Amino acid sequence: MKKGIGHRSWGIEKYLPNAPCPMPNALIMIAPEQKMDLLISLCKRRGFIYPGSEIYGGFANSWDYGPYGAQLKKNIRDAWWKMFVEMRGDVVGIESPIIMNPKVWQASGHLDTFTDPLVDCKRCKHRFRADHLLEAAGREATSKDISGIVCPDCGGELTEIRNFNLMYKTFVGVTEDASSVAYLRPETAGGMFVAWKNVRDSLHRRLPLGIAQIGKSFRNEITPGNFIFRTREFDIMEIEYFVKPSNAPAMFESWLADMKRWCLEVLKIKPENLVYHEIPKEELAHYSTRTMDIEYQYPFGLKELYGLANRTDFDLSRHQEASGENLQYMDPETNEKFIPHVIEPTWGLDRTVLVTLLEHFDVDEASSAEGEKEPRTVLRFPPKLAPIKVAVLPLTKKDGLPELAQKIVENLRQHGITTEYDTSASIGKRYRRQDEIGTPWCMTVDMETLNDNAVTIRDRDTMEQIRIQIKDVVVWMIKKLD
Repeated sequence: MKKGIGHRSWGIEKYLPNAPCPMPNALIMIAPEQKMDLLISLCKRRGFIYPGSEIYGGFANSWDYGPYGAQLKKNIRDAWWKMFVEMRGDVVGIESPIIMNPKVWQASGHLDTFTDPLVDCKRCKHRFRADHLLEAAGREATSKDISGIVCPDCGGELTEIRNFNLMYKTFVGVTEDASSVAYLRPETAGGMFVAWKNVRDSLHRRLPLGIAQIGKSFRNEITPGNFIFRTREFDIMEIEYFVKPSNAPAMFESWLADMKRWCLEVLKIKPENLVYHEIPKEELAHYSTRTMDIEYQYPFGLKELYGLANRTDFDLSRHQEASGENLQYMDPETNEKFIPHVIEPTWGLDRTVLVTLLEHFDVDEASSAEGEKEPRTVLRFPPKLAPIKVAVLPLTKKDGLPELAQKIVENLRQHGITTEYDTSASIGKRYRRQDEIGTPWCMTVDMETLNDNAVTIRDRDTMEQIRIQIKDVVVWMIKKLD
């Protein structure tokens, strides 16, 4: 099998089977760990995700979202906001600060209980999650007995288990003492609970009422890793949905259905890659009466993607007690006063980016411009999520084709369609470049365009080509993206 265009510099051929594919455009099967390697390589080469602070050797599992990665992340964020806020009449959005009054975290219990069980190696000084070491040794993760387990790095003796708070501490003001201690928020939920009273009083909405927020959270995780799966700085898309206590079970089911619809209809995740894991009652958090984890089959194993919890009235009750403010709701029909219960659906934005990349990353065998079969890497993003919707490619750099192509680009952009213009390299290489960044369609402006005022549009997935009039290009694109 011939090395594919664009792959000579990164060695995709070492992952490919020796036997040719049985049919044109057939998928080439790649082992999960190899898929992860290829995806990380593609993300860096094509401008999706770079190692953070790379010119200084990187920094603690931090990542920069490049031009295409930032746009992909924005498209996911916008799709979520449209589906769960703009298209609903029962959810409103807010933005709360990253640094809040530390009393918020005292009331929520984070200062006392937001911890990981850790051990240190007495010899090499490396630190480990105790529950991970216990699981690897075949013991209960909740056990407090670390005896007989040694350092996985050097075989040294381990310290006793102790709890380590995951919140990042900082100082507010010009002095650095106990009176100025504050924390970077470990979750976005706290800001929504604290804002509940103001939202309630200003909107005068009836229950059920949701408060939505997208924002950064910070956790000093001891074992980040697996690319952007677990990082110390991450974005959360979250809703706190306030309901009458009696309606909480039904609302839980309703939000579970909506989360499934998001996964299947918006992200286009294959159903077989998802597992809906009901947390057993004995493992529930103390504030929850029911929790569902939506798990995804990552190349590194089945792990959590999203979560859905019935938090009862725990949070508002704690904040009412700590602040002295009345956080109750009065039913206008019955005049009954009560503290609402809360259904909390949570979506990790960075994990959504990772799953979107993994789910739509393929290697297939396609025909080159010369008619030979070669491997093609392609990101088959749903068009609405694709960073670039269409690439406009003049066949040559002369005869007025670039100028004509630029007019098409300008018209598309004026209609809000993200468009890329590319004149470098052969048309075959330009097609492959767009396949790798997930562009659904390429428009080629050629010599015939000068006579018939039409362009050739190539489909990323089928590789079929059609000819349409330039005057119809915008309408055609809008219909495709609808």
